[in-house]
Amino acid sequence: MTKGGMESVEVFTAEGKGRGLKAQKEFLPGDVIFAEPAYAAVVFDSLTHVICHTCFKRQERLHRCGQCKFAYYCDRTCQRAAWLNHKNECSAIKRHGKAPSENIRLAARILWKIEREGSGLSEGCLVSIDELQNHVDSFGEEEKKDLRTDVESFLEFWPPHCQQFGMQFISHIFGVISCNGFTLSDQRGLQAVGVGIFPNLCQANHDCWPNCTVVFNNGNHEAVRSMFHTQMRIELRALSKISPGDELTVSYVDFLNLSEERRKQLKKQYYFDCTCEHCKKQIKDDLMLAVKAGESKPSADTVKEVIQFSKDTLEKINKARMEGLYHEVVKLCRECLKKQEPVLGDTNIYLLRILSIASEVLSYLQMFEEAADYAKRMVDGYLKIYHPNNAQLGMAVMRAGVTHWHAGLIEAGHGLICKAYAILLITHGPSHPITKDLEAMRVQTEMELRLFQQNEFMYYKMREAALKNQKIQVMPEPSNENAPGLFHKKE
Repeated sequence: MTKGGMESVEVFTAEGKGRGLKAQKEFLPGDVIFAEPAYAAVVFDSLTHVICHTCFKRQERLHRCGQCKFAYYCDRTCQRAAWLNHKNECSAIKRHGKAPSENIRLAARILWKIEREGSGLSEGCLVSIDELQNHVDSFGEEEKKDLRTDVESFLEFWPPHCQQFGMQFISHIFGVISCNGFTLSDQRGLQAVGVGIFPNLCQANHDCWPNCTVVFNNGNHEAVRSMFHTQMRIELRALSKISPGDELTVSYVDFLNLSEERRKQLKKQYYFDCTCEHCKKQIKDDLMLAVKAGESKPSADTVKEVIQFSKDTLEKINKARMEGLYHEVVKLCRECLKKQEPVLGDTNIYLLRILSIASEVLSYLQMFEEAADYAKRMVDGYLKIYHPNNAQLGMAVMRAGVTHWHAGLIEAGHGLICKAYAILLITHGPSHPITKDLEAMRVQTEMELRLFQQNEFMYYKMREAALKNQKIQVMPEPSNENAPGLFHKKE
């Protein structure tokens, strides 16, 4: 079954997994299999005034809707593009006196769209909203309580003159949001800023070692002529060669966890038991639990003690980061690494987690040489664990490259930036803002490397001027959040 712009995929029944998506033709790494606009999407409650409600870009100065005083837009173009979806919301917010939570707003947008278009197949959709999984029957007591609260809040917000829906259908919509909400990120892809529903994407099943990745594209309304404007959308991109008839899979969770942990997370958040090959055979678990090799192999008790110490330290680190105590974070990382280094192997995830935090926070504190050393070790470990075309790997390699550049290690910095660029060309595509940033960094570091190779003394003399120019960006303030995940799960 195919529909408008979705000719290259079909929905099929996957054994033991319900519906899935299958390729109708061959794809190569980096190919866009399909692009899909949001059925409905909203900005997170905490960011409504700093993110455009149409394209989800972070902007310095935004235009506020003069009617409801709640929605913000880049400019008149974004405001006009939003009106069809914002019109009902705008009058409902004025009537209600305030905007409800993101969950209520998203459910309302979905139901207004159903009121306009019906709940059957929308243009370009392979399945209707009615057919999406809601997993309400699998909800625990706490989730059922949250669902009842959401439904009550929704009914208070929903205008009496709009089409009325039954409680069961409203509960279905909230279930769909809970299980199928997709995380939307800002234009740099570094921060989760909203949540949307993409019915076609919802059909892609999970695999811990997938053949596809999903990237959010904010679209472009900046061209003078509207015929060159592009819509906000998600893109499903191939990570490896895909043959006609192959199932298209994405990963709902970060691979950098033991198979047992990933399975627990998937069961808790998405209500299924992962039976992918990597989970069944516990592939890479040995690397993620590696201990120091050699003659004096540490005892099982020592390993257990160090891992427990690492877990306790990670909790302390999270607390210190929440309070902005970055020097305390560095101290905790150094203490932990001292304990870990004689015991844990180079690919052990507890060591890698500490190296990642240490390199990020030290970069922020501009202690670049120490940060670069930790970043290099982290990347070396990641390269042995992650899929070679993994977006999170690409972002980590990019950060490490920038850290090396700041530390004056131009050869290693340029090499890492080139490696990151090769990965992100596949995962994000050449026109994504982050890939464009990387391309500019690659060109800059290549020129600097040539100068360094010709005249090292001259290179260091000119480096100060290059730093003042600040083309390559300084690390942002460390955040306590992980990079945006694929699907948004209401906590």
